[in-house]
Amino acid sequence: MVHVLSSRVLLRPVDPDRSRAFYGGQLGLAVHREFGTGPERGTVYFLGGGFLEVSGRAEAPADPGLRLWLQVEDAAAAHEELRAEGVPIVREPVREPWGLVEMWIEDPDGTRIVLVEIPADHPLRYRPGI
Repeated sequence: MVHVLSSRVLLRPVDPDRSRAFYGGQLGLAVHREFGTGPERGTVYFLGGGFLEVSGRAEAPADPGLRLWLQVEDAAAAHEELRAEGVPIVREPVREPWGLVEMWIEDPDGTRIVLVEIPADHPLRYRPGI
């Protein structure tokens, strides 16, 4: 059995500086650590209980099936903040049939990011009888 101590998502952007400006500037993710030098240096951001590493360089954007799922406290507030930062909003916050509030944005390479709010009455947060 593998004993996992930590994990992170690795992104290899087409333009590392543009991606760092997006994740660190426009999204405002806090930096966990940085390593290396030059434009292809690595930057690791905090993602709640995980990490996002932006490092290296890719010839083409990531697979279009890749998605980042980020839980936020308030999707409407996140929508307003990100819109003010100039982040392209792919879809405004919508309460889905499964009860979560989701909005979609994209990073500079087109990687879809799903921002999710878990309402107080959702089973992920509230369990009747417990």
